[in-house]
Amino acid sequence: MGLLDDLKLEYRIGGITQKLIFWNVGLYAIPLIIFSLLTLFDVHLPFLRWDLYNTDDLFSVSSNPADLLWKPWSLITYAFLHAGFFHLLFNMMVLYFSGRIFLTFFTQKQMFGLYILSAIFAAFMFILSYNTIPLLQQFNGKMVGASAAIMAILVATAVYAPYYQVRLFLFGTVKLWHIAAVLLVLDLINVSVENHGGHVAHLAGALFGFIFVRSLQNGTDLSRGVSGIIEFFQNLFKPKKKTNFKVHRNPQAPAKRNAGRPKDITQQQIDDILDKISKSGYDSLTKEEKEFLFKVGK
Repeated sequence: MGLLDDLKLEYRIGGITQKLIFWNVGLYAIPLIIFSLLTLFDVHLPFLRWDLYNTDDLFSVSSNPADLLWKPWSLITYAFLHAGFFHLLFNMMVLYFSGRIFLTFFTQKQMFGLYILSAIFAAFMFILSYNTIPLLQQFNGKMVGASAAIMAILVATAVYAPYYQVRLFLFGTVKLWHIAAVLLVLDLINVSVENHGGHVAHLAGALFGFIFVRSLQNGTDLSRGVSGIIEFFQNLFKPKKKTNFKVHRNPQAPAKRNAGRPKDITQQQIDDILDKISKSGYDSLTKEEKEFLFKVGK
């Protein structure tokens, strides 16, 4: 079983945290490889290059609100793109850390909904800040990165479970709200120093994470709208099942042969392997167990 098969299996059985990481990494690496190869043949596509600062591309959020008229999708696409490797690496580390804790208390649909909604909210706050704050009005900017959405996930979890204990290398055991507070203070200190729009977006994401949890505690799940839209399109493109009509000659059906039969051995193996993954992680599986799970998942 090769690396590609391992990645396919990890994506298939992984939760929303792993899928978000896969999407962010893939949307960073694959386009940049293509851009690099095209450049060898002197082919340049500036309208696609979100990673270049002085270009008007299709995917990053612009500080000019008029740009939303020709690229409204940028309110979401920017949150899956990154400007550099270390930008991506740091964000994915924090996403993995905060996502795993978030899913201790909330569902995967709520996490994805929070990711999307906080990204949209942060994008609007980014645009608003560049058109209302005196320091920023003299600049034009654009933004990419998952930082705002990740900040929303971290803060939402810290608001819900502030005393959740986390063990950090060099720092020992700290409470979750300590981590969120440190990141917020750093954003507040640096918002007027550098990367102004980025820090504004981080703070906006944190604010939305707070609003999300408080709304949830008051009985309103803001993520339901996102889940509803996704389910609508899934059902729209899902093939309809054909109804097969059968004629039964014998009005009395014979007794089931398999009544009382023990659970199918294949399903039992799958359940045992999934239990092992939930307890010890995917890496704890043997080579044979990985191959078996990959075959039955096809």
